[in-house]
Amino acid sequence: MVRKPVVSTISNGAYLQGSVNGRLPAPGGKEPPGQEKVVLKKKITLLRGISIIIGTIIGAGIFISPKGVLQNTGSVGLSLVVWTVCGVLSLFGALSYAELGTSIKKSGGHYTYILEVFGPLPAFVRVWVELLIIRPAATAVISLAFGRYILEPFFIHCEIPELAIKLITAVGITVVMVLNSMSVSWSARIQIFLTFCKLTAILIIIVPGVMQLIKGQTQYFKDAFSGRDASIMGLPLAFYYGMYAYAGWFYLNFVTEEVENPEKTIPLAICISMTVVTVGYVLTNVAYFTTISAEELMLSNAVAVTFSERLLGNFSLAVPIFVALSCFGSMNGGVFAVSRLFYVASREGHLPEILSMIHIRKHTPLPAVIVLHPLTMIMLFSGDLYSLLNFLSFARWLFIGLAVAGLIYLRYKRPDMHRPFKVPLFIPALFSFTCLFMVALSLYSDPFSTGIGFIITLTGIPAYYLFIIWDKKPKWFRRMSGKIFKTLNVVLAICESSSK
Repeated sequence: MVRKPVVSTISNGAYLQGSVNGRLPAPGGKEPPGQEKVVLKKKITLLRGISIIIGTIIGAGIFISPKGVLQNTGSVGLSLVVWTVCGVLSLFGALSYAELGTSIKKSGGHYTYILEVFGPLPAFVRVWVELLIIRPAATAVISLAFGRYILEPFFIHCEIPELAIKLITAVGITVVMVLNSMSVSWSARIQIFLTFCKLTAILIIIVPGVMQLIKGQTQYFKDAFSGRDASIMGLPLAFYYGMYAYAGWFYLNFVTEEVENPEKTIPLAICISMTVVTVGYVLTNVAYFTTISAEELMLSNAVAVTFSERLLGNFSLAVPIFVALSCFGSMNGGVFAVSRLFYVASREGHLPEILSMIHIRKHTPLPAVIVLHPLTMIMLFSGDLYSLLNFLSFARWLFIGLAVAGLIYLRYKRPDMHRPFKVPLFIPALFSFTCLFMVALSLYSDPFSTGIGFIITLTGIPAYYLFIIWDKKPKWFRRMSGKIFKTLNVVLAICESSSK
């Protein structure tokens, strides 16, 4: 791997490039007089860690359309079983990441673990796909749900204009980017508040559902396992939908270096969060079926809204607001975590070094946050985002499966490695097998979409040799790169002056 030298790159006196431990080495090993260490501060407490995990997992899916699981299982009972099993499998993956995060105490999540185990090429491919496609498209999709549901109460009797949705979505994205650029503490505090909003929204559904069960409204649970038989292909796809709904348990590992006492905080935050989310998801689905039949659920585009209209009367207008806040929390948590991935990849020499700069006063990786804004805006106003996510969704599970498989490899390759938290070996083995099985299944069941995603992922290989390995680049290439970096520096200077 070709690494960029760690140099004291200073932009307008406001940014310093971090080294492996997030600081610049001073000449002669001494700190210059009056200069403090420039680091990402350890501001992630247990409560903030829980809010990052829960707040990122619970987005719009559980409120809008959980019909993907039902459609592929064919019965109410089997769909509830799948929701439960997916929660347990996600817990297995999260526990595996807890061991990785407490053993390899570096931020970056999947990227860092793949780099540690499999080397620079697959790690670069992972961050390449994440930067160009996955994160901008995923942020744009959840942001569009935010825009639609924040406007829902104002367009009760008519269709919401698509342009209005995209404009309010653009504002929401910008607010999230600014928030994450200005303050780690405020971003974390708002994430805690939004997590409580998400849990309140779930309770608004669960409590009336429990009351319906007490009243004896169990007609839709009779013969719960009867109905259309699940096909051989349908059942694995149901698990795919379920695992996607639980995705987000890995984001705390993206900010490991900012977690207070990570050896205790990471495992505890993961266990608490996954228990809350799994119980909440299963009970929410149970609540839906106390009022909505399987056939009605399949026809509904927003199950939570349909449920609330039937049971909550005028209070149902509050549900779209809670869904919008839930989406905003997922946006905030995702940007907060993934910007650290780009920061670490830049620090390792896999992205432009400007992305590893830390704001001196705010202690935020401001360039790594800002780089997401134009890419997300391009995705927002481009074509079919959902198809794009389908192309690349297999890549997420491929690399997560590889990272967890790397845990097994490290057990045998480095048995003496310090492991403050250790899981039984069958947990990472079962989880990595599940991930790789879902990837193989997607290649078989939807070869066109998955094939396109596979080709997009493979473009990371020539990009690695072009941008990282190839030293003798022509002058025009270096000039063009220089102009891009100058433009980024101007943007950073404008952001800095506007924040004063």
